[in-house]
Amino acid sequence: MRSLVLCSFLALSLASAPHSAARTETGFLDRTISVQGTTYKYQVFVPDDWSPGQKWPIILFLHGAGERGSDGLLETAVGLPQAVRLDRSRFKTIVVMPQCLKESWWPTPQMEEMALAALSAATKEFKGDPKRTYLTGLSMGGYGSWDIAAKYPGKFAAVVPICGGIVMPAHLKETRPDLAANSYPDDPKSYAEVAKKLGKTPVWIFHGGSDDTVPPEGSRKLNDALKAAGGDVRYTEYPGVGHNSWDRAYAEPDFMPWLLSKHL
Repeated sequence: MRSLVLCSFLALSLASAPHSAARTETGFLDRTISVQGTTYKYQVFVPDDWSPGQKWPIILFLHGAGERGSDGLLETAVGLPQAVRLDRSRFKTIVVMPQCLKESWWPTPQMEEMALAALSAATKEFKGDPKRTYLTGLSMGGYGSWDIAAKYPGKFAAVVPICGGIVMPAHLKETRPDLAANSYPDDPKSYAEVAKKLGKTPVWIFHGGSDDTVPPEGSRKLNDALKAAGGDVRYTEYPGVGHNSWDRAYAEPDFMPWLLSKHL
């Protein structure tokens, strides 16, 4: 009789093992999301000590133009995902990494809807904390960060745009007039409008002082506009640094402590 009970117990334990393992899966995980009939691949980073018994801070990361595609992998090669790989002990957070389509641009309705859908799905699956939800992006993703933050004020506890802006660079306006419609005009009213929409949302802006791909003037103007509006803004410009200011930004010792100190 004891043998029968023991066998039954072992059988039940083995049967439940795959389910338990799936619940505690960590690291970089493949996921998909369907939006308006289209399926997109994206990645989610889950920290090693993740457990379902608590809510977790969660970061939406938007990559740059060079990582566009549909493989669901390239967006993890640069920026915040790379920083996570270098030292994952710094990141006790969920990180959601959607991928913008090859010929598209983050500040478009389709791509923003997809990014937010991925964030929502990961928040539900991995116990993301709505009061500790953050947004960051680099280059094209910096543009997306500004745009989404302005459209959804009060959704993010903090925003970190890196080498981005709100006015599309002139060379892109010429080559992609279809995307230029999703850019603000280069006018003082544009910067004031974005600053007003962001309100008191904490923002830390990063830019390279010698960036000739996305000139830093746009970030400087946004910093000034946020200050003028009484916003909570921090600005870091790296003298002599070109377009890649993200490696230094995400390596900043204060980056994660500052981010995680912000709550809705």
